[in-house]
Amino acid sequence: MPETTLYDRTGTAVGSVDLADELFAAPVNGAVLHQAAVAQLAGRHLGTHDTKTRGEVRGGGRKPYRQKGTGRARQGSIRAPHYAGGGVVFGPHPRSYEQRLPRKMKRLALRGALTAKLADGAIRVIDRFGLEEIKTRDLLSILAALRADGRVLVVAPATDERLILSARNLPEVEVILADSLNVVDLLNADVVLIEQPALARMSEVYA
Repeated sequence: MPETTLYDRTGTAVGSVDLADELFAAPVNGAVLHQAAVAQLAGRHLGTHDTKTRGEVRGGGRKPYRQKGTGRARQGSIRAPHYAGGGVVFGPHPRSYEQRLPRKMKRLALRGALTAKLADGAIRVIDRFGLEEIKTRDLLSILAALRADGRVLVVAPATDERLILSARNLPEVEVILADSLNVVDLLNADVVLIEQPALARMSEVYA
């Protein structure tokens, strides 16, 4: 069973903590990780883009000029695609970009991401943040003590308003609940900072 150092909010090592084999000693499948990340990013695509066809553009109901005798090519509407202001041919229309993945594949990718982060030394476990008030300065001091630099993903066991609001002004810090982990956020993070009680919740949901 893998284990890692347990830190307090001052950055002092206060012991070690065992990590679940199912989450932190899983096989790392690069192809599955890539597929899960692509599917998640595709799901964020709103797909609300839209263009109007010639039947949707306002106007153009009257034939612009008579069929014969003008020497010009026959036309039926000034909203045809070759007219300025006309409809768009083969333009985008609202659609879903969702890519469905089997649940087992999602779990395999998530476990692989956690295992890879542990192997890279990017996993830190803190006993508790213990913020007494909403203050970004206090959170910054904890992160500095833990040497959590770069993009930091904080995994909390439950909704902690003080922690969430203290991190709101920090663009490089993201707070996520233990039961809401996802592959993209894990892969993007330079440091994954886990509050110790969140480990039990992670094992319960993903193991």
